[in-house]
Amino acid sequence: MRLVVADSERCVGCQSCMFACSRKNNEAGLSKTSLMVKSVGGIKNGFVIIVCRACEDPSCVKVCPTNALTKREKGGVFVENSKCIGCRYCLDACPIGAVFWDDEINKPMICSHCGYCVNFCPHGVLKMEKGR
Repeated sequence: MRLVVADSERCVGCQSCMFACSRKNNEAGLSKTSLMVKSVGGIKNGFVIIVCRACEDPSCVKVCPTNALTKREKGGVFVENSKCIGCRYCLDACPIGAVFWDDEINKPMICSHCGYCVNFCPHGVLKMEKGR
């Protein structure tokens, strides 16, 4: 299963998905979230949801010099923090900016496609679907 943005037009920018993700990562605020809701002009012009799109051939994995990132079988990327050296190559390699950074431990945060955030979106913007 992988997380997908089902209907970004329905997003009202409440950030409930971000808070849920951060909470799943044992953080009360937004510093540990692996997705981002960004305004493209507020309610009038809408919002964009930035989250790992489970690339077929993830560029973030390709640039990792320590193999700390591995492609998940059904899409997405797994981060093995013990192998990560904090070089930030993955951060720069993602074409949609879906690699976020944990400054506290100097490691990347990438959506694991767990689906936890889906349950907290009041407007059905996010959903889980079968992987490729």
